Amino acid sequence: MLNFKAINRIALLLLLLLGMDSSLFAQKKHSFEIKEGQFLYDSKPVQVRSGEMHYARIPKEYWRHRMKMLRALGLNTVATYVFWNYHNTAPGVWDFRSGNKDIREYLKIAQEEGLFVILRPGPYACAEWEFGGYPWWLQKEKDLVIRSYNKPFLDSCNQYIQRLAAEVKGFQVSKGGPVIMVQVENEFGSYVNQRKDIPLAEHKKYNEAIKGMLLKSGFEGPFFTSDGSWLFEGGALAGVLPTANGENNIDNLKKAVDKYNGNKGPYMVAEFYPGWLDHWGEPFVRISAEEVAKQTETYLKAGISFNYYMVHGGTNFGFTSGANYNNEHDIQPDITSYDYDALVSEPGWVTPKYTAIRELLAKYTKGKLPEVPPALPVISLGPLRFSKTVVLSDLKKPIRPVSNVQPLSFEDLNQGHGYVLYSKRFNQPVQGKLKVEGLRDYATVYVNGMRVGVLNRMLNQYELEVNIPFNSTLELLVENMGRINYGEEIVNNRKGIISPVKINDFEISGGWEMYKMPFETVPNMENFNNRNKQGQPAMYYASFDLQKTGDTFLDMQGWGKGIVFVNGHNLGRYWNVGPQQTLYVPSCWLNKGKNEIAVFEQLNDTIKESITGIEKLILEQLISTP
Repeated sequence: MLNFKAINRIALLLLLLLGMDSSLFAQKKHSFEIKEGQFLYDSKPVQVRSGEMHYARIPKEYWRHRMKMLRALGLNTVATYVFWNYHNTAPGVWDFRSGNKDIREYLKIAQEEGLFVILRPGPYACAEWEFGGYPWWLQKEKDLVIRSYNKPFLDSCNQYIQRLAAEVKGFQVSKGGPVIMVQVENEFGSYVNQRKDIPLAEHKKYNEAIKGMLLKSGFEGPFFTSDGSWLFEGGALAGVLPTANGENNIDNLKKAVDKYNGNKGPYMVAEFYPGWLDHWGEPFVRISAEEVAKQTETYLKAGISFNYYMVHGGTNFGFTSGANYNNEHDIQPDITSYDYDALVSEPGWVTPKYTAIRELLAKYTKGKLPEVPPALPVISLGPLRFSKTVVLSDLKKPIRPVSNVQPLSFEDLNQGHGYVLYSKRFNQPVQGKLKVEGLRDYATVYVNGMRVGVLNRMLNQYELEVNIPFNSTLELLVENMGRINYGEEIVNNRKGIISPVKINDFEISGGWEMYKMPFETVPNMENFNNRNKQGQPAMYYASFDLQKTGDTFLDMQGWGKGIVFVNGHNLGRYWNVGPQQTLYVPSCWLNKGKNEIAVFEQLNDTIKESITGIEKLILEQLISTP
């Protein structure tokens, strides 16, 4: 006779061994489907009221607080992208567990807080994220063509989708989890519209292939696509619900969806923009609470489902921010803050927009909304005095350079992010116009350690006059400011110096040395002498003690350009041009007792003695053109 208790124990053990979440084992299974022109949850009509919030942009310790903010706002769903490159940091290297990468924990918390989840796995995300979510090292395979019906690329996509599915498919609503819908690709109609050099039929083959991978890996749907309503021709797929991004006109929304969905709904705006993205050197974008509330009520009255993009933006920590471009700028790097003028601000505070929408949604919600969780404590810091400074010429000494006839790109150097110092010694004097047309993206230029100028892809500035004496060294400290995440140029995303350097139109070849400085961690400052020099990049270091912790904002006003680490956490880039002038430090990254801060300052025009943390964020202080 079978022992069913033993069998259940074995089944549970197998789930654990396979990486399945045991908490789902006892969850009641539900259904979510698209039927009769409606979203049905357990056969009952439901309006999806969602807010986008990316786990990668919020410290794990704050996920529950932000989920409670969504519930108190009156939403029933949270949407999130999955960024492929966030989890697949190198070929064959996967991480779905450490820190903010614990996507399963994010899904669990969402369910515990009473939220459905819309999963947006890509493999392309956009989202103002580095390379739109693609791993940088895909570009190292010469036969691989990004975002196309190309076997090497599809094989890579399949590996990612299979690996992601192994982590999260048990969280689908049919398994008792919170995931109700899954997106196929992202804004593909926009890409099709830009890449008319590729036949539409081939575009469609690619999109269908991604859908097939999702199905084969165990994702059940319902599936949806997401495009501007005028771009459905390129992005819509048979049997997949088309949703419209940024569509305010209900008639246009219904007309577009009906055309590609059998003349019926449901109707959804998968990206409803209550704010907008921001670039360095450009004004911070604001959208009024009144405008957002008015459009929200239009959707509510018409029974339109919607997803605020973003309800809470968070922060582009480390080197995760992406970039755009336009006719005037070869690149437009995104700022570190992803505040987005969202309903919940970067540090998780209630905004006037949040209050206005909460009051509105309360009128359309049965029962009383949950109380808004209190804001997390905020503290000031400092001034924190620096105890040590190390100049670039010393930082490079322990690094073994890579030598080559021509400068090598980051990808050729097998480096994804950060900086590379390109160095070339001249045996004969030369002067004239230095041209670095392959600069990606920002370079400070030195002759014998003295800065002689700056090159800046953002300003299409690729040349300057140089005078290099006999037996002298030319150096270029090149910064990757984030790979392009949107548009047809996404396929051209190598970084560093990607073409020959010229002086007076003569190629400068032979004897190039490249010092890799990815700054994945802070250099051990004990290994260096205490030395500083105005105009030369430097790493500043300080330690400090805290009796209590709280969120704070490092005041970078008066600094030049660089990155900051606190207790080993890379907070992201700062740049004096603005509009962002502070860097967010979450309290969960601070310690009671000893703490450490390190600032890599690229320009170092003014020697710094200390740094402070203030109790407000500064995101709208545009100083000058870069």
